[in-house]
Amino acid sequence: MNSEETIDVLNELIQINNDRIEGYETAAKETEEGDLKVFFADLQKTSLQCKEQLSAEVVKLGGTPTDDTKLTGKFFRVWMDVKAAINGKDRKAILESCEYGEDVAQETYQDVLEDEQDNLSEAQIAIIQAQYLLLQADHEKVKFLRDTLVDV
Repeated sequence: MNSEETIDVLNELIQINNDRIEGYETAAKETEEGDLKVFFADLQKTSLQCKEQLSAEVVKLGGTPTDDTKLTGKFFRVWMDVKAAINGKDRKAILESCEYGEDVAQETYQDVLEDEQDNLSEAQIAIIQAQYLLLQADHEKVKFLRDTLVDV
């Protein structure tokens, strides 16, 4: 296990959490609905906690946690901004955009768990698996909220 490779893997997950943090900040700004602002703040908390755990692991390995976002995250935020504006800050459009971002986050975690086991300790794998479950739960909340909206 190479600590540089491990740091890179952990920083990749930090990046996707940075994306979620910024994405939900944008979503909260895009909506004027109080319940969605609270909902997005809760989703943001998940990534803040995940980022904190992952950053601690990077520091333990002698690395520096990244503050960057992924290009896909930047695309997600731009796409969400555009879609929300086009749809007049439509609640369903914002939630659909958030669900897309959740899909990207889950795929990143899945890829790490499938492809990077050799670069991670058992403790790190356990942390990542637990975080993946948190992200899955958040995804289900977004999907449920979106699916409960009635088309008028």
